[in-house]
Amino acid sequence: MKSDHRRLMWHGIFLFLLGLVTGLLEQRFANMRMGLAAHLEGVMNGTFLVALGAVWSEVRLAPPVKSAAYWSALYGTYANWLTTTFAAIFATAAANPIISAGHHGQPWQERLIGAGFLSVAIVIIASVALILWGLRGKVAQLG
Repeated sequence: MKSDHRRLMWHGIFLFLLGLVTGLLEQRFANMRMGLAAHLEGVMNGTFLVALGAVWSEVRLAPPVKSAAYWSALYGTYANWLTTTFAAIFATAAANPIISAGHHGQPWQERLIGAGFLSVAIVIIASVALILWGLRGKVAQLG
């Protein structure tokens, strides 16, 4: 896992790029406000992954736990951007009635987006909690 920090930074820059491209497409989404949110999710989550890559060598966790933190960070950031992008395409109100601006998707779309946002919330909070635990003052036992 020596190159994990570089892979996190690569994914961060790639997600940042996806966020920029999403910003160029905002006016083509069924809900432009949610398109703006998708753009911001890509840019912010990409920035988070770059920052995480920069401190990754300081995260002290047992290898399986560190791997879980790594993969859940990747899932959470990409799924956040993707779910928000699909919410903009479908114009759903599932998790963001304020941003939905009166739009509503089909019931299956609302359920899909709602499940996506719920999974992102659970996974990214767990990932950040693990990373925070690995960055605490005293060194974690590695075995």
